Amino acid sequence: MTTAVAGRRGQVDADVVQERRSRRTAYLLLLPGILWLVVFFVVPIVQLFTVSLQSDYPGAPGYYYRDVNFGNYVDALIQFWPHLLRSLIFGALATFFAFVLAYPLAYAMAFKAGRWRSVMLICVIAPFFTSFILRTIAWRQILADDGIVVGVLQALHVLPGGHITETWVAVVAGLTYNFLPFMVLPIYASLERADPRVLEAGGDLYANGLTTFARVTLPMSMPGVLAGTLLTFIPASGDYVNAELLGSDRSTKMVGNVIESQFFRVPGGFDTAAALSFTLMAIILVLVFFYVRRFGTEELV
Repeated sequence: MTTAVAGRRGQVDADVVQERRSRRTAYLLLLPGILWLVVFFVVPIVQLFTVSLQSDYPGAPGYYYRDVNFGNYVDALIQFWPHLLRSLIFGALATFFAFVLAYPLAYAMAFKAGRWRSVMLICVIAPFFTSFILRTIAWRQILADDGIVVGVLQALHVLPGGHITETWVAVVAGLTYNFLPFMVLPIYASLERADPRVLEAGGDLYANGLTTFARVTLPMSMPGVLAGTLLTFIPASGDYVNAELLGSDRSTKMVGNVIESQFFRVPGGFDTAAALSFTLMAIILVLVFFYVRRFGTEELV
């Protein structure tokens, strides 16, 4: 009896030791990723926040001293709130149009493409093999005043201004195109994992195609929709390349253009640029939090 009890205790001790070793192994495997996040995410964020609170020496642009000056945030918002609001609006519009274009494409790839699925998937991914800037410049050529798009619209008398470039339409179009794959791929992944038998069950229960889509297909794809929306809205709101190459000097500039200008072109603009960067990040985090709480799923929340 004593031997059996001792054997059980020995087995329990061995299991405890094995569990501790497994935990240590898991922590060791996580350590490189944690160090990467700390060095390249946490430290830069802290540095950005400290820079946003610095004060510049009077009469010496570009020279700062450590301070806790929240007035930088007030001055930045008073001066550049239109650019911040415009960035959020352009990001939301680009996300909406990307969703409208991406969902039918992802649906066709998942359920209708057949042997052409791989080809369509390659076509979606192919733009990533080209420089982001080159793709945006190409859109400037496509939307040029002497291009085919403007020519067709003028022939149809639906382009009163006579041009598309240097307008908000061109900026939103560029954002939508450049970030479209980030919307297509998550939705396709969700739809591709969907069980076809569940979709067939909707028809067996006498639901028409629209009802089946609204009650079955769309809810099943919500994890992909949520992920695609976040992957599109967040970078689109902070983008400055499209507004720089496709927009005008004033009416289409986004907050990313202001941050770039304050950092690299305006003497003594580091504190303003850092304050705008931190404000944009904080606003996006708040919007993402409420969006996930409202539309999130058990897989993502």
